[in-house]
Amino acid sequence: MNVPNRLTVLRLVLVPVFFISYYLPSLFGPSLNVLSTALMLICYVTAELSDLLDGKIARKYNLVTDLGKVMDPYADTLSHLTFFVCFMDKGIMPAWCFIIIMWREFTILFFRMLMMKTGKAMPANIWGKAKTCLYAATSILSIAYIVAETFADISGIQGTCITVLHIAFALSAIASLMSFITYMVSIFKSKALAGMTR
Repeated sequence: MNVPNRLTVLRLVLVPVFFISYYLPSLFGPSLNVLSTALMLICYVTAELSDLLDGKIARKYNLVTDLGKVMDPYADTLSHLTFFVCFMDKGIMPAWCFIIIMWREFTILFFRMLMMKTGKAMPANIWGKAKTCLYAATSILSIAYIVAETFADISGIQGTCITVLHIAFALSAIASLMSFITYMVSIFKSKALAGMTR
C-alpha cells in the first residue's frame, strides 16, 4: 500500500476515534470535557491534513491507484457524516441539514461507483466545489465553537454563535442539494449509464 493510501487509512481510523472522543463526557461524566475536546481537535486537524496530503502526494508522484479512487471519497463521506452527527447532537447543526447532506453523500457515492464501471469520472461543477468549501468552513467553525465553549465563557455570545452555525449549515445543505441535482442532470444527459445491464 502506497503513502497516499496509508494516509487515507489513517483518516478512516481517526473517524471512530473522533466519535468516541465526542461522547466521552456523556459516557463517563463532564470531568472528561477537556480531554474530549482536545482529542476531537487533534483527530480533526490530523484527518484534514491527511486528506490534504494524500491527494497532493498521489498526483505529484503519480501514485493514483484503483483502491485510492474508491477509498478516498469513501473516507471523505465517512468523516464528514461522522463530524456532522456529533455537531447535530451538540445542537449546532439542524437535523434537516444533516438528512439532506447524508442522502446526497450516499447517493453520490453510489453513482460514483456506477460511473467507475463505465470508466468515466463524475463531472465537476461549481456547486460541488461550493459544497466542499462550506463543509470545511462549517466543520472548522463547529470545532472552534466546541473548543471555545470548553475553555472560555461564551455565554454572552452563545446564541449568536449557534445562529451563525445554523445559517452556515443551511447553506451547506443547499449547496449539497444543488450539486446533487447538477450531477444527476449531467449524468443522465451524457447517457453514461445507458449501456449498463439491468
